[in-house]
Amino acid sequence: MPTKTRNLPSVVVKRENEVLMFDCGEGTQKQMILSRIGFNKKMMIFITHMHGDHVLGLPGMLQSMSLLGRSKELNVYGPQGIKDFIESVNRTVQSQLVFPLQVHEIGPGRVLNEPGYEIKAIRASHVIPCLSYGLVERPKPGRFYPGKAKALGVPKGPLWKKLQLGQDVKIGGRIVKSSNVVGSARPGAKLVYAVDTRPCSTVRRLAASTDLLIHDGSFDDSMKDKAREYGHSTASEAANLAKQANVKQLILTHISAMYTDPNVLLREARKIYRRTLIAKDLMAIEVKPSK
Repeated sequence: MPTKTRNLPSVVVKRENEVLMFDCGEGTQKQMILSRIGFNKKMMIFITHMHGDHVLGLPGMLQSMSLLGRSKELNVYGPQGIKDFIESVNRTVQSQLVFPLQVHEIGPGRVLNEPGYEIKAIRASHVIPCLSYGLVERPKPGRFYPGKAKALGVPKGPLWKKLQLGQDVKIGGRIVKSSNVVGSARPGAKLVYAVDTRPCSTVRRLAASTDLLIHDGSFDDSMKDKAREYGHSTASEAANLAKQANVKQLILTHISAMYTDPNVLLREARKIYRRTLIAKDLMAIEVKPSK
């Protein structure tokens, strides 16, 4: 349930010139407007499972995109049932999409294999089939040192770009190695999104040493039986998993509507794992790779 201060689940990752959205609860298109993300960017949507609070924002999102003249293709990934859901909405609601839409039903495994990153999906532990997602950036080229390139006689221009990309270049009769002018490769960032799940080994393995873990923290310890019954986690359980997985930052989300003040969850989690925050609507956080 939404509350006066909390919307339904949707997390957006802005990476370079693209938008990666995880879940799309009701009202997400309004949050998109408030956060000035834009509706015509290169974009992919990843749905965890087919409970209404995670998918019912999709119809409004798709229609808003059409009304605003989106032209770029949109790819939606999710578990079995996502294709029927979107097709039934498009068939029965009188609104013609004006942009290409591709819907992919997926299971555990590698979902995307892009030049700069990959998206992995694993099976979470919920009352219906549910996926958790990991965004793993590839190592980035090391820092380029123009002074060293100049000293070695490499003129500014296309050859500098080649060196930055790890390619050796030929100057006259000699070879200038990229390693002579470029520092060591820098690690990429890693983010894991795991909501509507019990703490489980699959999520723990996916989250190992991640820079940011966004995890279900629906209840406090007094509600642990309800958490187990409904396939959710307490704040303490999420904190224990974060500690075991050696994550760098934990954000608790999917807070039950029974909590007008979620600080009780934050206090319980921080007793176990200090680097914990509670998600807030329109919160923005920069995910930096570990040194």
